[in-house]
Amino acid sequence: MAANSYEQLLVDLGSAFRPQREWVDRRGVLLISGHFLTGVGSGTWLFSLLFHYRLGLFLSFLAVALGGVAHFLFLGHPERFWRMVKVRHSWIGRGFMGMSLFIPFSFLYLLPSYVPGLPWDESGVLGRIFLVLSLLGMAILFAYKGNVYAASKGIPFWNSPLLPVLYIAYALRGGVALILLSLPFTGSTVRPEQAAVIELWIAVSAGVFILFYLGVMANSNVATRQSVRDLTRGRVSGSFYLGTVLIGLVIPILLGGLGYLSPLSQDILAAVGLFSLVGDFFAKYTIAKAGVYMPLVPVAEVNK
Repeated sequence: MAANSYEQLLVDLGSAFRPQREWVDRRGVLLISGHFLTGVGSGTWLFSLLFHYRLGLFLSFLAVALGGVAHFLFLGHPERFWRMVKVRHSWIGRGFMGMSLFIPFSFLYLLPSYVPGLPWDESGVLGRIFLVLSLLGMAILFAYKGNVYAASKGIPFWNSPLLPVLYIAYALRGGVALILLSLPFTGSTVRPEQAAVIELWIAVSAGVFILFYLGVMANSNVATRQSVRDLTRGRVSGSFYLGTVLIGLVIPILLGGLGYLSPLSQDILAAVGLFSLVGDFFAKYTIAKAGVYMPLVPVAEVNK
């Protein structure tokens, strides 16, 4: 394994455009999974509060907690995790702070629903404090994921103020998708048609925005144009078109559009949620994999 990694590094160093591999290959999938789960969990917390959806709140806590575990396992030396807590200068540190706020305080907010007789409840002063702190953690997690990539100046494809907005859109979409996926398993009071309209609107918005993002990036510097080529017709294009576009956008939009012709069953809505979540994971995976470092020496621009 080490020999293969060394050989791959030599190949990459000999390339004009060296692909980013640390945050996507091998253990890098854990980091992408962590970003995906914390984004989905944050969006689910927000919409579950709006819909008064008890199961969604629990699923939100579970998703963010699993995302925290994935982040922890990604570290080469997990026992040194405390060294990354530099909130003033690092989005990684801010993300850790967001998880540190959300996980315990969302747990404490939900606990009275499952353990009767506690000295606080959701509507009391202490419960409201826990809720506010969980919302603060949620807001930080919304902002964290895209900004941790956008702060990487050595990879121009990520270094854009548009990327955090795109990641927030996918976090919101993932939240609705997880709610839709869970509907058949509970006697929910959530109105399926309401959730379906929100999911359809966010899916269309995310599709438009990712096209806008690629359009802007395609007219940027040479390294960014290479990333767009890799994503749309190169080494990442298979995952992009199959996972992000077909599974994540086209199928959910088509299924959601059926709601204008006939009422949607909860099973169909669950399928919309499942396809959306798979597509959201692929969106984060392909954006991470398409990142290439700025060339160390000038290169001739091709395929402009």
